[in-house]
Parts: sequence; C-alpha cells; structure tokens
Amino acid sequence: PVGPWIVTDLDPSDLEIRTEVTSGIAGTAGVEVRQLSRTSLMIHDIGAIVEWVSAVMTLLPGDLILTGTPEGVGPIEDGDTVSVTVEGIGTLTNPVVRKQK
Repeated sequence: PVGPWIVTDLDPSDLEIRTEVTSGIAGTAGVEVRQLSRTSLMIHDIGAIVEWVSAVMTLLPGDLILTGTPEGVGPIEDGDTVSVTVEGIGTLTNPVVRKQK
C-alpha cells in the first residue's frame, strides 16, 4: 500500500525525503535516520522521469512512478521497520520481513 490519498497540487522538484529505520533486534531498539535528502538531488529530475515514462507508456490519473531515492540509503534487516516521509505528502511505514523459502 502507498497511502489513502494522492496529492496532486504539489511541486515535486525540491521536496525533503526522510527515511528512518527502527531496529527490530532486541536490545537495539531506536530510530536511525538513514536518509535525509531532497528530490532536487536525484540523478534525474522528476519532470524528466515523467517525460521518459510517458514516452514509453500511457500514464493515467492515479498511476505511480516509483523512482528510487537520492543518496543516503543503507542495509535493513528482518524485523526492522522502515518509514519514508516525503515533505507535503506524508509518511509510509512498512515492516521488513525476510522472504520465506
């Protein structure tokens, strides 16, 4: 899930992105900021990404383009919780679960 709403009246060119990881390992609980960056620091700007995607497929209202992130990421472990906040949009929080064989 990506959230209960879509923000449509926001300029995405320079928004803060914050990623926090809460450790799920017993005795190491705490929140670590893994990323604090801005959309303006991405390798490709948001407009260029939308232009490229729309050249190879039709985008419809409500479609999402998952882009990856600017610098500042790191490893996560089974049991962690990852929260990503984008300025003006909100926070998405998900548990990290090891894939079962």
